[in-house]
Amino acid sequence: MPKQPHELLFGSFITPSADKIEQVVALTRLSEQAGLDLVTFQDHPYQPRLLDSWTLISYLAAATSRITLAPNVMNLPMRQPVVIARSVATLDLLTGGRVELALGAGGFWDAIEAIGGRRLTPGESVDALGEAITIIREIWDAGARGGVRMDGTQYRVAGAKRGPAPAHDVGIWVGAYRPRILRLVGRVADGWLPSLSYIEGGLAGLAKANRYVDEGAEAAGRDPASVRRLLNIGDHFTPGGSGALSGPPTQWAEQLAEITLEHGISGYILAGDDPIAIQRFGEEVAPEVRELVRKSGT
Repeated sequence: MPKQPHELLFGSFITPSADKIEQVVALTRLSEQAGLDLVTFQDHPYQPRLLDSWTLISYLAAATSRITLAPNVMNLPMRQPVVIARSVATLDLLTGGRVELALGAGGFWDAIEAIGGRRLTPGESVDALGEAITIIREIWDAGARGGVRMDGTQYRVAGAKRGPAPAHDVGIWVGAYRPRILRLVGRVADGWLPSLSYIEGGLAGLAKANRYVDEGAEAAGRDPASVRRLLNIGDHFTPGGSGALSGPPTQWAEQLAEITLEHGISGYILAGDDPIAIQRFGEEVAPEVRELVRKSGT
């Protein structure tokens, strides 16, 4: 295996329950205390049982001091790209560079349409995602001359002023599963962020999905290794187990190190609201995975 071009990241994926606000805040702070790099939240603006993810992230940015925050993933059809760009850049500046952007092309179209969003076909949603990424990057390119213009099939921007630029080079990660959007990830995104449970074939299907990302990168003249690969994973540690991502923390660490070395995954985000699991993931699993990968020489 070639040397891993990205540092390993470990994070949590906390449910933004509107009726459990104290728990959400406590688990975020626990994620930071446990040494995790990242805390993330789903984004479903049509779902009243969930807190608005961007408002929540902004609040939690002030309630923490080190950990990076990100949506997982932001619902693009409900949020205008220029506003996304400026919101992310603003919070990144306010936090000293502690924000990343994960985007989704959309789903649950009945719910999106019910609250005023546009219903898009699968192809249209992929086109919209590609155009949005271009617009967002152009807005962040505050030093370029002239306004941002896009006369796309899904978005039109007619001379929007640039800026502000974020405090650091914010990554744009995409949640994706189908071949066309996976190739788009390879062409234009900084990272791929799927949930393992949604990948057809699970770990066995990961290599196939990875190849679509590689194909997109190569077609665009990019080094496929430059596209970070992250993975949302489950949250249950058990005394023993023989399946994938089962058993005690030591067994998890061995399995995650193997996935890193075999598939190039460089980010693992633990889904769930179990404080013991979050703490063990940060304090036991993450350091051991890093050490195992370091010893491999990649």
